Amino acid sequence: MAIKARYVHTNIVAGDWRALAAFYVDVLGCQVVPPERHLGGEPLAKATGLAGAAIEGVHLRLPGCGPGGPTLEVFEYRPQRAHPSTAPNRPGLGHIAFAVDDVAAARQAVLKAGGRAVGEVVSLPVSGAGTVTFCYVTDPEGNMIELQQWSA
Repeated sequence: MAIKARYVHTNIVAGDWRALAAFYVDVLGCQVVPPERHLGGEPLAKATGLAGAAIEGVHLRLPGCGPGGPTLEVFEYRPQRAHPSTAPNRPGLGHIAFAVDDVAAARQAVLKAGGRAVGEVVSLPVSGAGTVTFCYVTDPEGNMIELQQWSA
């Protein structure tokens, strides 16, 4: 039996939470949802299973989701582990996707803001759904982003 649930947020662990949050605000139109978080102590250590853990960061309202919609939680942890290599087929959460008006222009904006290209812009027909034009890029810290546009 399924529990009653509502999607709330996706977390990105950042090397520099302020810089990464600014990227998502400036390039992809997210909006800061106060307050900033500065958390630590025994409850956080118990919740995360990480002795001495401390986090700081912010929630960002995702574009097009309205005031009660889900957020992107950008947190910086101390201590921090090395970032694993980025690949579209790495097991675990793969990417976040944003619908854009112009995939090529959005890709260029991401690259100009410090992101990097993973592949090329392609158009792919999807039977019964239309055609999706999309590409994969990363944010400045190597997290995968899909930029997409659908047409009939």
